[in-house]
Amino acid sequence: MKQKQTTDRYTLADLENWRKAAGDVDPPIRLGVFGDPVAHSLSPQMQNAALRAYEIDMQYARFHIRANEIRAALRFLRELDFIGVNLTVPHKIAAFAQIDEADESATRAGTVNTIRLRDRKLIASNTDGEGFLRAIRTEFSVDLRDLRVMILGAGGGTGHAIALQCALENCERLVLVNRTYEKAQALTERLRLYFAGPRVLGPAARLEAVAWDETVLRAQLADVDLIVNATPLGMNPNDTTPIPARLLAPHHMVFDAVYGPSKTSLIQAADEAGARGVNGLSMLLHQGALSFSIWFEREAPIEAMRKELARVG
Repeated sequence: MKQKQTTDRYTLADLENWRKAAGDVDPPIRLGVFGDPVAHSLSPQMQNAALRAYEIDMQYARFHIRANEIRAALRFLRELDFIGVNLTVPHKIAAFAQIDEADESATRAGTVNTIRLRDRKLIASNTDGEGFLRAIRTEFSVDLRDLRVMILGAGGGTGHAIALQCALENCERLVLVNRTYEKAQALTERLRLYFAGPRVLGPAARLEAVAWDETVLRAQLADVDLIVNATPLGMNPNDTTPIPARLLAPHHMVFDAVYGPSKTSLIQAADEAGARGVNGLSMLLHQGALSFSIWFEREAPIEAMRKELARVG
């Protein structure tokens, strides 16, 4: 049969009737990403490049799964001949209640971005934190442990995983910001044990949650090296910056977990402020390579994945 590469977006209804929806696709689809939105995702291009590099006879596709559909989608997934899936916005926290087992990375973060199937069981992992760590090291030539970090959007799945990784690395300082202050405060309490010892001289607390307020952020940013956008702001070209551009300074490093064909408003603002700014492609690469290793129990062909992202990103 002639090979049919897929760039389609599948839905919950397709999962329910998978043989009819994708039975003629060759190589077969046995991996994918569940999200809403999902059309922007470059995971299929990256993972399909990895599959081709190892001559693995399967494909990876996008699945547009809405927030209220994730439980049903994972139920249908158990019955299919899939290797696994990635999860993106808004499913990373909600899916945790639907899985059968979780490794240490998912258990600690309380969120899921990678699922592998074994004997119809869903086994959860989270590669976001380690992917973020490797991205920061690659892009800025510095380790998290040496940085004072502010995370915007600490209440979401990506923000949770990044905050935990910062804590595990014992970073110099961690400031959590979220629209719902209570979510940031709750995460602060979970992470407090990691920051028990003194590290930084001066009046600034090593760990704190703060309100999403310009005056408060301005005061905090004097004691911050790395600003991380873990919100979806920037996915739409018309989105405003997560924080006002006037708050950025040349000494800041800005990491926007959002990626796209053009610079996000936050990265543009960083450029204008003379700060160093990078988007989320490097994190996508590293978390995706880690996911591949989980599914296939071998090192990912990261250069093939990097090359494809450079071509399409």
